[in-house]
Amino acid sequence: MFEQTFVDGVGKTNKSWTVMVSFIGQIVLIVVAVILPLIYTDVLPSTTLQSFLVAPPPPPPPPPPPAAAPPVKVVKVIPRQFDAGKLMAPKSVPKDIAVIKEDELPPPASGVAGVVGGVAGGSVGGSVGGVLGGIIGAVPTAAPPPPPPPPPPAKKEAPITRIKVGGNVQGAMILKKIAPVYPQLAKSARVSGVVHLSAVIAKDGTIQELKVINGPALLITAAVDAVKQWVYRPTMLNGEAVQVETTIDVNFTLNQ
Repeated sequence: MFEQTFVDGVGKTNKSWTVMVSFIGQIVLIVVAVILPLIYTDVLPSTTLQSFLVAPPPPPPPPPPPAAAPPVKVVKVIPRQFDAGKLMAPKSVPKDIAVIKEDELPPPASGVAGVVGGVAGGSVGGSVGGVLGGIIGAVPTAAPPPPPPPPPPAKKEAPITRIKVGGNVQGAMILKKIAPVYPQLAKSARVSGVVHLSAVIAKDGTIQELKVINGPALLITAAVDAVKQWVYRPTMLNGEAVQVETTIDVNFTLNQ
């Protein structure tokens, strides 16, 4: 079955010149493929060429140099040779010895003799300090501070004008008591009870302020109208009449 699948004989290779020709042909094709794009550049993509030919952006400019520090001025302090007319000793031995001239000496601090360049027409033997001393002496001194204000007068205790008294105690001092009128509407509704009032009795015994604390609504008006007419005996405290704050109860009963 498998006898026909095998080829008899020894396999032969191609000749050497054919291999050489094939190798040379492949090299020529590669060279042509590389050289043709370099010769015919117009067929190359324009976008690729432009990206090659565009120069890169310039680098950013360098930061500005820091501002120069202001120059430091060195102030040389010249040591004073004279202070109040006295020659001062130097703190250190100077390298160069300065020659002190007579015309550089300061004017004398005291004495009756005049100075060079004095005021023309001045009198001989003027007072020490001259005009400057007169101006300084003429300046008025500061006025003394004003005296402290007197202490406020002692507060007098305010006299007691109102006291608080219980309703039962004040009820015994009533002089004129008007009985309240029982409202007909409250009688028909069978309403009874006590109306509690807060009152301020004046110094003469009359009702000055009257406020309702609580009680049946139908009976409040009748109670207030009656109590406003009540008169009490004036309440005395230390020989003086005072106001009294008290409570008043007005009782309403159906058999009244």
